[in-house]
Amino acid sequence: MKAIVYKSTGSWYVVKAADGRLYNARLKGIFKIDGLSSTNPIAVGDTVTIELENELEGTVMVTDIGKRNNYITRLSPANKNQHHIIASNLDQTLLFATLKDPKTSQGFIDRFLVSAESFHIPAIIVFNKTDLYRKKEMEQLGNLRSIYEKIGYVVKGISVEKEEGVEEVKLLLKDKTTLISGHSGVGKSSFLNKVLPQLQLKTQDVSGWSGKGMHTTTFSEMFDLPFGGSIVDTPGIRELGLVDINKQELSHYYPEMAALLNHCQFNNCLHINEPQCAIKEAVEAGHISPERYISYRHIIDSIDEKNY
Repeated sequence: MKAIVYKSTGSWYVVKAADGRLYNARLKGIFKIDGLSSTNPIAVGDTVTIELENELEGTVMVTDIGKRNNYITRLSPANKNQHHIIASNLDQTLLFATLKDPKTSQGFIDRFLVSAESFHIPAIIVFNKTDLYRKKEMEQLGNLRSIYEKIGYVVKGISVEKEEGVEEVKLLLKDKTTLISGHSGVGKSSFLNKVLPQLQLKTQDVSGWSGKGMHTTTFSEMFDLPFGGSIVDTPGIRELGLVDINKQELSHYYPEMAALLNHCQFNNCLHINEPQCAIKEAVEAGHISPERYISYRHIIDSIDEKNY
């Protein structure tokens, strides 16, 4: 019998069978998928084969894992040499960000976008809490919108608190499987409570002394949307470690850079000190935003430090 993984809590999973019934599931044996050395062999969104173990208790055994269309991972918090699969079989990912309480850095946004590009998952950026923005933040939002829309990303500004722009974002989710992520405190759970009020997900205010959000979600979980599609909620991510991306590859995951790579003098150009570099020329000419190039340089430096 086929099923889809809806929740992962460690050694136990919740799966939904084709008939709509939910089962508690555990693995039969050890699985290794796609050569990945991961801390979780099964992820939310996986299609699995199950066998009934105990009908009275509603438990099943997972006997096989289907081929993934895609997946997105991060470095395991417990072991930097292993991956942690966040979710699989996604149509898109929605990054929740804020410019206030707490502020999401552009560096974090760009690292997330690089990760999504590397897994071939379209990304949408949603800036929440616009009701708190003053002139400074509204100017920042306008600048960021210009930067990201120019290179092909969908950018939305919303206020979940005031219910402004929420319906517009819901339309983007219809009939798609969407991963929703971002720092804790940016309003992911509040948004889901608007979309699926029956969930009553726990939310917490931003920690006053640190300015950082408090973690409220501890594991990934999928929810069906009443208007079609599903959404995968993930734990708040404070830092996003890029997985298996080396210095030579990084520029391939910046769309505005990828389009110019063949125009550099050297095939292995890192776009730092090399002569006749099409990327640096595009930055100087204003065709690539300086902010995006700076974030590229910061990521290059972090890859150097970790010897990827």
